[in-house]
Amino acid sequence: MKPLVAITRPIPEPGVSLLRKHFRLRVNRTNRVLPPAQLKTFVAGASAILSVIPDQITKAVIVAAGENLKIVANYAIGFDNIDLVAAKTHNVMVTNTPGLLTEAVAEHTLALLLATARRVVEADQFTRKGHFRQWEPNGFLGPQLWGKTLGIIGLGRIGTWVAQMAREGLGMSIMYHDLNRNSEFEMRFAASYHELPTLLRLADAVTIHVPLLPSTRHLLGAPEFKLMKKTAILVNTSRGPVIDERALVQALRKKEIWAAGLDVFENEPKLTPGLAKLQNVVLTPHIASATHEARAKMSATAAANIVAVLSGKPPLNPVV
Repeated sequence: MKPLVAITRPIPEPGVSLLRKHFRLRVNRTNRVLPPAQLKTFVAGASAILSVIPDQITKAVIVAAGENLKIVANYAIGFDNIDLVAAKTHNVMVTNTPGLLTEAVAEHTLALLLATARRVVEADQFTRKGHFRQWEPNGFLGPQLWGKTLGIIGLGRIGTWVAQMAREGLGMSIMYHDLNRNSEFEMRFAASYHELPTLLRLADAVTIHVPLLPSTRHLLGAPEFKLMKKTAILVNTSRGPVIDERALVQALRKKEIWAAGLDVFENEPKLTPGLAKLQNVVLTPHIASATHEARAKMSATAAANIVAVLSGKPPLNPVV
C-alpha cells in the first residue's frame, strides 16, 4: 500500500498533483483549521504531514501520527507552529518553503505602505458610500513617501527586496537594523545601519521582516512607539506577535504614530479589541504571499520535500 500524506488544508494544485502520483492523499477539505483533537485523528497513520502556519504540530500530534511519520512539510517560510524538539526526538524531518515568496511579500509590504500613506481604504469607503461630491483641497491628505526614509527591521531576503523596491521605485533613503551588519547591502543601497531605538526615532516609515523567536516577541511595544515620529507609518508582514498589539492600538488611537498596515496579528485570526475600529490602520488577512506564482511554488516545493524524504533522499529545505 502506498504511504499516506495528510494535507491539513487545500493547497494549489501543483503540489497536490505531484503527491497524487506517488502517495495516497487525505485532504482536509473543510478549509478550516482543525482543533487539536481532530488534527490528531486526521494525521493518524500518515507518513507525511503537509501543514500550514495555523496548524499547531505539537508533540501530541506527532505522536498521534504514529511511527510511520517521516516528515512534516510546512507550507510557509516560518515554522514556529511546529514542535521542533519533538520532531527531532521522533526522527521526523521538518521542512519549509523559503525563498519562494520573497517578491510577493515585498510587494504586499509596499502595498500596505502606500495604502496607509495615501489613505486608500478610507477613500475607497468614502467613495463607495456616495460621499464624493466634489474635489477637496484638504481631502484625505497623507504623507508623501518619495524621498522619505524607510527603516527596515530584519534584513533577510524580504527585507532586502523591500529596500530595493523602496529605493529604486520610491526614491526612499534606507536604514536598517539586524543582528549583523551587511556592508555589501549598505554600499548597494547607500543604506545606514542603526540600533533599533535610533532607527525608530529617525525613520518616516518602518517595516518588519523578522522571524518569531523569544527575542522578537513584542519587539515593538509602547516604549518603541513613543520613540517613533508622529508622522511615521508601521508595516508588519512578518509575524503578529512581534508587535504588542494592545500597545499599538493605543499608539494609533492617541496619534503617537500616523498609521499602520498589518497583514499578521498577535492572536490571529482574532484582532485586539479596538483595532478594527481605527481609521488609521489597514488590515489584510495574512495574504502577503497570495500571488498565483508564489503559492504555486510553495505547493510544489512542500510536495517535493515529501517526495524526497519518503523516497529515502535528503529534503530540499530541511529545518530539522
